[in-house]
Amino acid sequence: MDRPPVPASADPRTARLVDGLLAAGTAVAVPAGTAWLGGRPDAAGALPLALWLGLLLPARRRLPLAVLLLSVQAVAVFRISGLTDVGWVWPVSAAYAGLAADDRPGRPGLPWAAGVGLAELALAATWETTAGDATPREVLVPLGAEALWLAVLLAVATAYRNRLRWRAELDERLLRAARERDLEAGRRIAEARLEIARELHDVVGHTLTVVGIQLRVAADALNDSLEEARTALTTAQQVRTEAVRDLRALVHVLRAPGEVPEGPAAGVPEVAALVDRMRSAELDIRLETAGDLATVPAPVSLAVHRVVQEALTNTVRHAGASRADISVRLVGRRVEVSVTDDGRAAVPTPPAVGHGVRGMDERVRALGGDFSAGPHGKGDGWLVRAAIPLPGFHP
Repeated sequence: MDRPPVPASADPRTARLVDGLLAAGTAVAVPAGTAWLGGRPDAAGALPLALWLGLLLPARRRLPLAVLLLSVQAVAVFRISGLTDVGWVWPVSAAYAGLAADDRPGRPGLPWAAGVGLAELALAATWETTAGDATPREVLVPLGAEALWLAVLLAVATAYRNRLRWRAELDERLLRAARERDLEAGRRIAEARLEIARELHDVVGHTLTVVGIQLRVAADALNDSLEEARTALTTAQQVRTEAVRDLRALVHVLRAPGEVPEGPAAGVPEVAALVDRMRSAELDIRLETAGDLATVPAPVSLAVHRVVQEALTNTVRHAGASRADISVRLVGRRVEVSVTDDGRAAVPTPPAVGHGVRGMDERVRALGGDFSAGPHGKGDGWLVRAAIPLPGFHP
């Protein structure tokens, strides 16, 4: 199991303030504790020891083990030389706590603090029983109190360290969750932008193409057949109206996500009307359908409509074709679509593919289908093919 994240370092000014307070507190507490326990707080013993222990503490953050060893060594030297007569563990409390609370990777402070403390207590017991004239009871009572103080000190330091680690882990989880939310939001925004771009491209591009066809028909028939010109203009107006409806539906979805827009959406039932609008004297379009296409779910139905729409738009714009064959078939649990023309095989191919072909590919693959577009056979012509599975089907 990985080590939990380590808390970030404290603010440098706060750290310096804490270190200064600990140094000052140690410099005052050692002589005061010595006097309170009946020792000699003189200028040759307790005072220089307190000053030395206090001066070591500012380095405890960078070198906690070294500070503890030097502090324990100083106490042992002062005790063994007779310069002080009370205290083994408690004068070094700040150094013990600093090392026990340090649990950075590769620096397990608690085991070191416990080991140094036991070694110091063993040294104290050995020296007190061999060098002094105190009875075993007089040795065990103060050393027992020192051992209890060490245990309490290490327990408090460990609890503090665990609290810092818990807070660091909680902060890390919150930060990770925030990052994941940002990534998910970015992904959704990117998907929404692609969807909007596809819809705008398909609706606007198709509308302009069909309106252009009908206006050309009207212009050609204006002098010969007013009725034919009127029909072409009516078709252009109808396409314009449907485009406005589609754009309003798109804006409605953007303004009120989750609500169903008014008016029917493009789908398989509208493919026949789409073909009629794009059929002209220059382009003969034939549509073949098979299966109960009315049962096709809305997302698949819309994708089929957009594929046929964009394929025919590209045929009119780029191919110069005279005939296009469309096949929409429900085969098993998937819809198969193909659009073939006999025009020039000069529609841009990857990597110079246009937005329309890319949009068709994205639509189909987003639904788990397969898409291809390329030259038809060895001669002229272009073939667009898509196969989209129906939702809920698992082959």
